[in-house]
Amino acid sequence: MASNRQNRIYLSPPHMSGNEQKYINEAFETNWIAPLGPNVDAFEKELAAYVGSKGAAAVSSGTAALHLALRLLDVQQGDKVFCSSLTFIASANPILYQGAEPVFIDSEPDTWNMSPLALERAMEAAKKEGKLPKAVVVVNLYGQSAKMDEILAICDRYGVPVVEDAAESLGSTYKGKKSGTFGKFGIYSFNGNKIITTSGGGMLVSDDVEALQRARFLATQARDPAPHYQHSQVGYNYRMSNIVAGIGRAQLEVLDERVKARRAIFDRYVQALGDIEGIHFMPELEGTMSNRWLTTLTIDQQALGVTPMDIINALVGENIEARPVWKPLHLQPVFDGVTYYPHEEGWSVSDELFANGICLPSGSSMTIDEQNRVIDVFIKAIKR
Repeated sequence: MASNRQNRIYLSPPHMSGNEQKYINEAFETNWIAPLGPNVDAFEKELAAYVGSKGAAAVSSGTAALHLALRLLDVQQGDKVFCSSLTFIASANPILYQGAEPVFIDSEPDTWNMSPLALERAMEAAKKEGKLPKAVVVVNLYGQSAKMDEILAICDRYGVPVVEDAAESLGSTYKGKKSGTFGKFGIYSFNGNKIITTSGGGMLVSDDVEALQRARFLATQARDPAPHYQHSQVGYNYRMSNIVAGIGRAQLEVLDERVKARRAIFDRYVQALGDIEGIHFMPELEGTMSNRWLTTLTIDQQALGVTPMDIINALVGENIEARPVWKPLHLQPVFDGVTYYPHEEGWSVSDELFANGICLPSGSSMTIDEQNRVIDVFIKAIKR
């Protein structure tokens, strides 16, 4: 067992294809080292083609992509933006960057994502108040698409645009269409822990190619077309570098393989743990395919006699990285006092998921032996 402790099993480490160096070398050989260049242009085209959007803009992070989407939707100081509560804080921080006010919407049990019931109540209240949100940010958690048909129907009825935060769901599908392509804008992340990585980076996608052109302008410090440096608007230093984009191109080539690997890892966990009373894996909505970026589950603490932290600590003790599910944003100190709409009156689904949820190591490079090690420690922890 001592030797096992030396080999750390990470939650979701980068997994290189071996082809990245080719594109990086091209950048060096042609001296396209600075931001922008042929790899950036090609990565944008290749990713847009893969997901089926009319265009894409490569930027420095998923957060930057989301910020640009809100800027393009003219979100300003005093505006409200509805946002999923059960997510990483990067889904909501750009709302604050624009001086706007987030309103948090609970999850529902079928997808763990934004509750159409809670969204409808929030929209009704906003209409009565005479102040509809400028946008709705829907997050596809752990690779699973939200109930996009229901959410889009509500937003269309009130005339509110949707930004689809697909940072975790690249490669997933909803009713045959790629995740991230349902809203006015979609965003992806290529952070080191995502299903494909560029070390750090993101992509904004849309069918509105003019808006994407404006996004690129804003992302390059909003420099006006002039021989000297002239700026009429506030811009950002958000463009992706040509070297980083080269890594992304090679990673995109193996995305479908990575999805297959993560889904196989999920299936093995279900096979090993799914029959234990009190363990429930994150569901996959009918008609959707999740990339299963992370394998997540909830435990019935009474039935099993342990808490999620008991299991997580047992795994950490064996040099295995595991985590609770995201702490809902409406419970975060930085958002104290922000309005929150639960799934139903008196039932906050995201609070329950946070209290009972666990994320298990799910990296696409994880071996079967490593996964068996995780499973063994998990089972010992609940038997203890």
